[in-house]
Amino acid sequence: MGIDIPKLVESLGYFGAWAIIFAESGLMIGFFLPGDSLLFTAGFLASLGHLNVFVLIFGSFVCAVLGDNIGYATGHHFGRKLFLRENSRFFKKEYLIKTQDFYDEHGKKALVLARFLPIIRTFAPIVAGVAAMRYPTFMVYNLVGGLLWTVGVTSLGVGLGKVIPEDKIDHYLLPIILCIIVLSLLPSVWHLIKDKQSKSD
Repeated sequence: MGIDIPKLVESLGYFGAWAIIFAESGLMIGFFLPGDSLLFTAGFLASLGHLNVFVLIFGSFVCAVLGDNIGYATGHHFGRKLFLRENSRFFKKEYLIKTQDFYDEHGKKALVLARFLPIIRTFAPIVAGVAAMRYPTFMVYNLVGGLLWTVGVTSLGVGLGKVIPEDKIDHYLLPIILCIIVLSLLPSVWHLIKDKQSKSD
């Protein structure tokens, strides 16, 4: 007997999904959480009537923006001390350094681009706080990035849900989620390869 994926997501509920979005966006320990695949899956199931897509997107957007604000405040208040911290189970200094490099390369728009990059998504607002980006400027890029990410990824799930029959969910959903995870990781891998190549030149 297969796993009833719609029931699984329904048991998680809106607040469970929003809590994951918030933690991945604003808490350093949330870097491993599956924000992209969660939004996609929830959007997929919303297209089948298991969730209200407008409630889902609105709540996810609010939690993403609030999470980024927590990250910004963390970076602003603790600053360079974060770069001096030792690695632990829930904190990897190299992630912060890679995000700093990404921020240096792309500037303010890194806050928007980072929304679509796992791990960097978590640390980008922290680095913005460390860099003392003006809060109004941060908030504008935060709102734009949060809106594009939540609406875009959720809508992708909704769109595919409308073309895949409900009785075929178990056959298609897991492979599609795996593809989403791989695709979301590709930019980070490419950036890492580029960074290594520039250092070797």
